[in-house]
Formats: sequence, structure tokens, C-alpha cells
Amino acid sequence: MSKKILVVDDDPELTELLRGYLGNQGFEVATACDGVAMRGQLAESQPDLLILDLMLPGEDGLTLCRDLRATSRLPILMLTARGDDMDRIIGLEMGADDYLPKPFNPRELLARIKSILRRAEDHEPHEATLKTLHFAGWTLDLAARNLIGADGVVIALSTGEFRLLHLLAESPNRVFSRDQLMDALAGRDAGPFDRTIDVMISRLRRRLNDDARDPELIKTVRSEGYMLAARVERRS
Repeated sequence: MSKKILVVDDDPELTELLRGYLGNQGFEVATACDGVAMRGQLAESQPDLLILDLMLPGEDGLTLCRDLRATSRLPILMLTARGDDMDRIIGLEMGADDYLPKPFNPRELLARIKSILRRAEDHEPHEATLKTLHFAGWTLDLAARNLIGADGVVIALSTGEFRLLHLLAESPNRVFSRDQLMDALAGRDAGPFDRTIDVMISRLRRRLNDDARDPELIKTVRSEGYMLAARVERRS
């Protein structure tokens, strides 16, 4: 069965281009020009992936992404026309699975789509293997994808935060390079000027009340990467 993709962009030429190109690659493609039309499409049927433009009339892509993430794990690829890396980082923080700056090569878009769909299938929870990871008074719930403090307070994690913390907690005291962490986050290597991982690690430290000046949990290993310095207990 072909995968369905919903493209949300107010550029009719681009949406028709993507409809034709992705359709030729075996995808079923629907389009929407803004948040209202997007919600109408989602009410009719659930796509396998959403391509969402950052700059939209009315509600922007960041707002739509954040609202979707509150209730859905629908994979989201965000398109950004701006050159500011912070917009891309915010998109990942809001829950986008990856981003692609405009203009882009359709082949790169196709590669990103396939990578996101593959990772989404790999991360589907299986009832028999659901478990939690416990470390330093914290609980990472792999089914709900959230973090629970020793006081029972539940902290919702963005998709990127969950992926990074899950990777670190699955292999405690192992150093992961920025490229390895970027691959877990977005299915690709980190560029030399890409600060996405550093910003996401900073956010995780704040979530864990880990002092950024002298972190005890997520430690920086100079010239190598990051690691979770804690004993982790796995429970079903």
C-alpha cells in the first residue's frame, strides 16, 4: 500500500511540483495551503507524513507543528525558507522530525522522506517490549515518550528531546559524537556549523535540572561528544 503524504504550503507551483514528483515515486499526495485546509485534510484521513512549510498565512508552521505534537506522533518534515539556523532548531524543538531549507533538490527531499518514514516504523512501540528507563531519580517512559521526576511530575518531551535522551539512556556512560546524535535526531550527520545538537542537549539539561556550567548527568567529553553519566535500570 502506498504511503500518503500531506504537503502544506501556500506556493501552488511548489505543491503541484511535489504532487507530481512524489506521485511518480509511488506516494499518494494531498495538498493544503494553510492551517485551516490542513486540519480539514487531517479530519478526512491520516497521512503517513506531513510536509509543513514554516511561513504560512494565518497560523505559521511552528504553531501548527506544536499543536499537532500535543496530540499526534505524525511524522513532520518542516520546510524553511529562512537561513537562520535558530528557526530550524525551534522547528525541531516544536516536534518536527527533520527540516529542509528552500530551495531544495527533490532527490534530497525524497531521501529525507524515506529516512523519516523508516525511523517512524523503527520507533513504533510494541506491546510486549514497552518499558521504562530509570536513572538518577528520573523515569523515561518509552511508551508515552515523556519524563517523570522523582516527585511524580510528568514532563512532556519534544520528539527530538525524547530521541536524544532515549539514545543516551540506552547506553549510559558511552560517549556519542555529535554526528551520531544528529543521526538519531534527523537521520543525517551534523554540519560543521550546525548547533542543533548543542541546543537540544542544553534543553535536556534544563529538563533534568542539570547545571549547564557543571553538568552531572549529561556530560560533555571534550572533542568527542556527550554521554549520560548515570546507572540506568530497565523495567518492563
